[in-house]
Amino acid sequence: MTAAAPLAVTMGEPAGIGGELSLKAWSMRQRGARPFFVLDDGVRLTALAGKLGLDVPVRQIARPADAGPVFETALPVLPVRLRAPVRAGHPDPVNAPATLEAIERGAQLALAGEIAGMVTNPIQKKTLQDAGFRHPGHTEYLAELAGGVDVAMMLACPELRVVPVTIHLSLAEAVRTLDTVKIVRAGRLAAAGLKSLFGIDRPRLAVAGLNPHAGEQGSMGDEEARLIAPAIEALKRDGIDARGPAPADTLFHAAARATYDAALCMYHDQALIPIKTVDFAGGVNVTLGLPFVRTSPDHGTALDIAGTGRADPASLIAALRMADDMARRRHS
Repeated sequence: MTAAAPLAVTMGEPAGIGGELSLKAWSMRQRGARPFFVLDDGVRLTALAGKLGLDVPVRQIARPADAGPVFETALPVLPVRLRAPVRAGHPDPVNAPATLEAIERGAQLALAGEIAGMVTNPIQKKTLQDAGFRHPGHTEYLAELAGGVDVAMMLACPELRVVPVTIHLSLAEAVRTLDTVKIVRAGRLAAAGLKSLFGIDRPRLAVAGLNPHAGEQGSMGDEEARLIAPAIEALKRDGIDARGPAPADTLFHAAARATYDAALCMYHDQALIPIKTVDFAGGVNVTLGLPFVRTSPDHGTALDIAGTGRADPASLIAALRMADDMARRRHS
């Protein structure tokens, strides 16, 4: 990867808001920003720009290196052909191969060093799974494409970073499957990611409890003593500054956030509710553990507003900026 390598933005679910976000992100680009191109269908993007009244010229490129010269005057598109016409708000499994092709090509280009990183537009998991996709989401799929590496999901904004130990599980299933090994694994990935991607030399991890009041000395559950405290001790033996288990209800106010660099959370909503409350529009999904930079907006496909022009590009723009920052650190 060269210092001037562009970022790649994937198509995401074509019936969702991803195309609109890509068009708006280009139209709101700032002078000196790292160029990006989209892995998408240029014909559909041109039609979408016209429908939404966005003055965004679209120009096809043949390789990532062509994106830089094009970026100032047009949105560069490395073409991925859709299989069927798109109806906004109505995903079609027929187009699932194009969605997956964009992700696969982005990962291949990242592994080959042709791009600085990839930024993924939101996918509609059920539509992909109806077409045979066997992964829970982007994170697990990218881990496979990268050779089966160990990964974790981080949600980040300027005020808060969170890493959920369990992700897309029901609350009952998350509690059943939580164990010390998973907590240690997530803590190690969090610490390594804070160093390599965020430039924090001595990362501080706050580890949340599972139960109210962190179990209150066992009167509300024993998971803190049985599972979480041993994980914290293991992380400390690795030289990681890990503290807890802390009651989740007092872990996310401003004064508490100032005492750590990331919070390790036990289940999905324990992590995502606070970050979406702190910065709903600007949160970014980061995959830790990959051999390349990957970020994504911290929201879904928004099928209910797709094609209306109402989509807010703030999270995609934040994801592009964060990917640029991370790529600069990795390059240096």
